[in-house]
Amino acid sequence: MTVDEVRIRARERFKGICRVCKFCDGVACAGEVPGMGGVGTGTSFKNNIKALEKYRVNLRVIHDITEPVIRTQIFGKELSMPILGAAVAGGKINFRGYFTEEEFVSSQIEGAVSAGTIAMTGDGGDPTLFTTGLESLKNAGCSGIPVIKPRKTRDIIKRIKDAEKFDITAIGIDIDAAGLINMTRMGQYVGPMTVSDLKEITSSTKLPVVLKGIMTVEDALAAVEAGIAGIVVSNHGGRALDFTPGTAEVLPEIADAVKGKITILADGGVRYGIDVLKMIALGADAVLIGRPVAIAAVGGGARGVEMVYNKMADELRSAMILTGCRDVNSIDRKILRCHFVALSDE
Repeated sequence: MTVDEVRIRARERFKGICRVCKFCDGVACAGEVPGMGGVGTGTSFKNNIKALEKYRVNLRVIHDITEPVIRTQIFGKELSMPILGAAVAGGKINFRGYFTEEEFVSSQIEGAVSAGTIAMTGDGGDPTLFTTGLESLKNAGCSGIPVIKPRKTRDIIKRIKDAEKFDITAIGIDIDAAGLINMTRMGQYVGPMTVSDLKEITSSTKLPVVLKGIMTVEDALAAVEAGIAGIVVSNHGGRALDFTPGTAEVLPEIADAVKGKITILADGGVRYGIDVLKMIALGADAVLIGRPVAIAAVGGGARGVEMVYNKMADELRSAMILTGCRDVNSIDRKILRCHFVALSDE
């Protein structure tokens, strides 16, 4: 089985839900939510791609680096690469029930573990989604990061207590799902949260708490104030609010404000190892990948997912050699050309 074969099978199995385009840029699937597209005009999804494309990388090859180290630690967990699986769930809604949630989530988790990294699991309008993710982690005998929607504080704490019974690395809150209409239509509350809410949550558990959906310096600083262990700079893959900036556009200013105070993860438009390199250069400690993993899970199960991780890892190593980066910690903005130029279209 090859990556190309996985993509061909995924295109057949998706039955039009995802076209598995040669380059996944949000154009063909704009507005297809539920589905794999971006909300509304799809501009936020497309902006993720455009923001990364704006950055150029300096080729530097007069050095002695032949075997760059891509291993890293996130929340005390040793990972083979600075690439984790984003929480992609809700197959019954987004994929019209063509795939069982167990099949889909297990493939994501097992593929990540085989590649030496970890995956996040999700939550949704169907309350069983969260427990399905936990059970899949247990069945795989591995760690991971379960992610909870921004429910009432007491409901989040209850789910954290359920998650603490499992061997997990951290717990996440998908705060960028605060306006998710599908959740409210299914009778599941979601909404914004205050610093006070977040402090109550972080004080209720010894697990690191990760807040996903940070797109401004103000929210990043509020997360630090609340005792959050990590943030994900993310616009929910362009599926929450139309016309947001791309994540690579806001990542540098957020990193400048909170780097070293909190773990910084980022997602949005990461398709190749060079994208991972750019995100880390812009201030991320590691990145999350969502759609590439979802496509691989549908087309090739756990093996397909593992292949995607390994392909990105190989691309990252090559890019590090060609930019003179010895390890993940040595990747910085010096490898980017004109990173200070405004990201407006010319």
